[in-house]
Amino acid sequence: MNRALFLDRDGVICRDRVDYVKSWEEFRFLPGVKAGLRRLREAGIPVLVITNQSVINRGIITREALEALHRKMIREIVRAGGGISGIYYCPHRPDEGCDCRKPGTALLQQAARDHRLNLKQCLFVGDTLKDLEAGRGVGCRTLLVQTGQGRETLDKIFREDRPGRNTWVAGDLFRGTDLIIRVMADTGRGLN
Repeated sequence: MNRALFLDRDGVICRDRVDYVKSWEEFRFLPGVKAGLRRLREAGIPVLVITNQSVINRGIITREALEALHRKMIREIVRAGGGISGIYYCPHRPDEGCDCRKPGTALLQQAARDHRLNLKQCLFVGDTLKDLEAGRGVGCRTLLVQTGQGRETLDKIFREDRPGRNTWVAGDLFRGTDLIIRVMADTGRGLN
């Protein structure tokens, strides 16, 4: 595998909660996500999830509980015809200063080693500046979705006059699927 699509979890795949997603009962897929992931699998695009999950080091849930939640999420996605090739998560709180918490790039670099990826041929889909910065930090193209914190992030980008080089914007993952498929198919030339 030379290329993959990276997805943030909270705000891209599922509803973001201010009090964190702590259980499967609190997990809610965003509208269209399962259908979008099915289309991406049908297009032959591998999907990897890169997510900050400080709930672990905050003592809110255990690694085992998070991984059980992820197994259920993957099972539901597979039932709908989609697929997830791997999930990489940072368990650290923001104050711990690790390099795996986005916008750090350690998780992306680990995924690239594990799956033999050329990160310049990958696309990162997120709803926050941290997601976009992590993707850009390793040379990925990026897509901002306006779910989760995406609308606020887009407003912030415009307010701060931060150019979004190699960044596209879509309403949500499903509405961005055609663009993702086109961008991923053009990895050789690299759309800019």
